[in-house]
Amino acid sequence: MNKLVDLIDRDLVKQLIPQREPIVMVDALYEYTETTIKAGLTIAGNNLCVSNGVLREVGLIEHMAQSVALHTGYQFYLRQEPAPVGYIGSIKKIDINALPKVGDTIYTKVDILQEFMGVTLVELQTYINGVLIASGSMKTVLAKEE
Repeated sequence: MNKLVDLIDRDLVKQLIPQREPIVMVDALYEYTETTIKAGLTIAGNNLCVSNGVLREVGLIEHMAQSVALHTGYQFYLRQEPAPVGYIGSIKKIDINALPKVGDTIYTKVDILQEFMGVTLVELQTYINGVLIASGSMKTVLAKEE
């Protein structure tokens, strides 16, 4: 199922992820399939991870992880279920070539390599204006329901 969704409504995107302000690091969903997502963020000056007008590495990595969370959240949304809480399980490798500045819009393409029992293995690429600024792979883990 390939869906171009272009969710510009930040409020809807926020409903699809478990994170809340001030740590929300995605504000757009551009494309969704069962195994991919393209998620975006326009860097605001008041972003918690901005320093000296630049989104720091931790913010970029959190954006990448929240892009994965948005994929999961959208899956649950399509089934009319609440978004689950998840965590970064491990980061295998992240290469950062450039950091976005306030006003830049970044987007991350997530490729789901494997999902099994709440653990998701992904490859990630983050871009500004079509230029690759970061890439890597990580595992995310859904929290167990109590």
